[in-house]
Amino acid sequence: MDLTFIHRFVNVNGIKMHFAEKTPSVSDNGALRPPAPVILFLHGFPELWYTWRHQMMALSSLGYRTIAPDLRGYGDTEAPESVDAYSSLHVVGDLIGLIDAVVGDGEKVFVVGHDWGAIIAWHLCLLRPDRVKALVNMSVVFEPWNLKRKPISMFKSFYGDDYYICRFQEYGEIEAEFAKVGTERALMELLTYRDPGPILLPKGKSYDDPVSLPSWLTEYDVKYYVSKYDKNGFTGPVNYYRNMDRTWEMMGTFSNAQVKVPVKFIIGDQDLTYHIPGTKKYIHDGRFKSHVPLLDEVVVIKGVGHFLHEERPDEISKHIHDYFLTF
Repeated sequence: MDLTFIHRFVNVNGIKMHFAEKTPSVSDNGALRPPAPVILFLHGFPELWYTWRHQMMALSSLGYRTIAPDLRGYGDTEAPESVDAYSSLHVVGDLIGLIDAVVGDGEKVFVVGHDWGAIIAWHLCLLRPDRVKALVNMSVVFEPWNLKRKPISMFKSFYGDDYYICRFQEYGEIEAEFAKVGTERALMELLTYRDPGPILLPKGKSYDDPVSLPSWLTEYDVKYYVSKYDKNGFTGPVNYYRNMDRTWEMMGTFSNAQVKVPVKFIIGDQDLTYHIPGTKKYIHDGRFKSHVPLLDEVVVIKGVGHFLHEERPDEISKHIHDYFLTF
């Protein structure tokens, strides 16, 4: 498989953003194809643009221009020092700047998101539906703003203080823990997680248990991630979690707002997000559809964990292509 990508930088919303791009090939007669539809891929934690490599290769071969940034604070994209600079509104601003600079002012794109990328994609669609043709989102559902569901207190009530999101709240604490065990071991703990139960990181946790690579994650993949996290650390990515309550406070004006963009939602039945209390019922009892009225399809893939686009790359690429082909 040809894994060559174009790497570029663009100044957006006060930061320098790195993104990878894969464009369609020229036609057989040497003439360039008409402007290709653009797919914007948004990664989650602890990933980078690289997590979409399989989908970018597959979809570019089918005529799409594929773009995947390192989100603010990740990889080769600039990481502002202020913790407060990582709200969803900041990141949505980055993406609008990216679309304007790379695709064109006022242009629409297809969007694919996973994990934190899914959360940002929901907020992009909520705040700027005029810039999104359609969305394929994975793992994290859209839930409207709710006065009684402030994120961190909600997760503490579900799982206690050892839940990884709760452990991430104290500035510098988890960074010091990961530094002690080493970047590679910390990333392996997260990237290989495939349990439908919650990720618990109690203080003093032993990281001595051996971790084996799943079939879909190679040593080369791990080394790529390690090279970027060794360089820039975990603080930028973890700051997204430190802004969950702040983003919730800022989004209060969108109480009862709906996402009015066409959506296909995909989740694995072994994904820990599918097993958050109340989530299965919410997805299947009609409330999800009531909040995302243009939700065309929900796909639950059996036997698949959180990193479904890595675990089943061809299947996910086909789901994306089949849906976007209808527009």
